[in-house]
Amino acid sequence: MGNFGFLEIMIILFVVILLFGARRIPELAKGLGEGIRNFKTGMRGDEKEKLEERREETPRSA
Repeated sequence: MGNFGFLEIMIILFVVILLFGARRIPELAKGLGEGIRNFKTGMRGDEKEKLEERREETPRSA
């Protein structure tokens, strides 16, 4: 179930174009990318926020 060949991928792309139309595909891809990005951010938790707070707390030397 995980081995997709060239023909299968082309059939899937054709069906997607038929269902959504060529104009909506970039919008769908953008939404999918944002969803994945948000998911990764959620999985990391607030680690990034903690790192930013630490950077702000440390004094910068001139």
